[in-house]
Amino acid sequence: MNSNKFLLDESAHRAWLWSDALNQFAFFRNSLNPAGGFCVLSHDGQPLDSPVQELHTTTRLVHSYALGKLAGIETADALINHGIEHLWNTHRDPDQGGYFWSIDTSLPKDDRKLAYGHVFVLLAGASAKIAGHPEADRLIADVSAVLDQYFWEEDAGLYCDEWNRDWTPFSDYRGMNANMHGVEALLTAFEATGNDIYLTRAGRILDFFIRKIAPQENWRLPEHYTSDWSIDRNYSGNPMFRPSGTTPGHSFELARLLLQYHDLRNSLSGEVIATSRKLVYQALSDAWHADRGGLVYTLNFDGTQANASRYWWPVTEAIGVLACLIKLDPQPQDDRWYRQLWDFALAHFVDHTAGGWFPEIDSSNRPCATQFTGKPDIYHSVQAVLFPLTQGVSRFGEGMRRLQTSDRPL
Repeated sequence: MNSNKFLLDESAHRAWLWSDALNQFAFFRNSLNPAGGFCVLSHDGQPLDSPVQELHTTTRLVHSYALGKLAGIETADALINHGIEHLWNTHRDPDQGGYFWSIDTSLPKDDRKLAYGHVFVLLAGASAKIAGHPEADRLIADVSAVLDQYFWEEDAGLYCDEWNRDWTPFSDYRGMNANMHGVEALLTAFEATGNDIYLTRAGRILDFFIRKIAPQENWRLPEHYTSDWSIDRNYSGNPMFRPSGTTPGHSFELARLLLQYHDLRNSLSGEVIATSRKLVYQALSDAWHADRGGLVYTLNFDGTQANASRYWWPVTEAIGVLACLIKLDPQPQDDRWYRQLWDFALAHFVDHTAGGWFPEIDSSNRPCATQFTGKPDIYHSVQAVLFPLTQGVSRFGEGMRRLQTSDRPL
């Protein structure tokens, strides 16, 4: 990977990205469960024996294979159709509205209504619409109405987090994660529908976290908030899904979404790019493990490393935003980090034999299974190889279509 030019522009690298995308789409085809929904796959691609289906798994597969269909993956329709049917007929609560967090065969297992899951339903519907699915509009309209009625807080310009099945309060918790993925879904919904309300709301969420919170926190992003949207520094929830402190991988995601938002607004500027870089480079500086490489999972509020576990998804998200920065304003340090992250991913996360990416590695940089069973989804890793191949930083559907013709690596 040594070269005088940017790795992102090298034909061999771009050809490998496309090859790995094909391998991932082939690997995760086995997720389709003929009995309904999707299976989680083992490291070697075999369906695991568990009847539980979580909402974010279904929606992420729909979104990912919608990207695949746009890029010309011929087998993508089967997974999109299967996922859309499962969302509407099994995850959706026909009595009280909204979508159950998890399903056991065909019955609710965890019947809570979570903003995190609902914004992924919007993402799945919007991506399916861009890919031409005939039932996508129904899904978008349904979940948008639920998000409007129960989750969107107009005064704050942010989403609240969680309800019981009957829409009675579950807690007064507020969090960044659901809102960050809300931005992702809102931007995709704007691309799919042209409805400006989606873009406006995405901008309000970004303003809160990036314009207000990040500068006062030395360009780190606290995860947890009280009901009035004050930082909750004492919160310590689930150590995997709601860890205390800050999560540098989310800085990469929000930095990319900031660029995507302004690109859609036709307001990209040097200031916006510089702001994105501040988030990215603070997170890279804080999170890179000096001894073993890779990016640690969580930080304390002062930037010291807290949970040093290393997962695949922060690496994929850092790759994605660095690719965007290189497209917009290429700097030598962007290329150095892009190469460093790809070198690490190729050595430790990419499964060159079976396909897909290993989700976690141990202290010896070997694949392990402490937090994740099997390979949990295609979403993060396939975007890491597809997004660098597109020309722009937004309208990924259009970028995927170009991969069928002029932009496809040889």
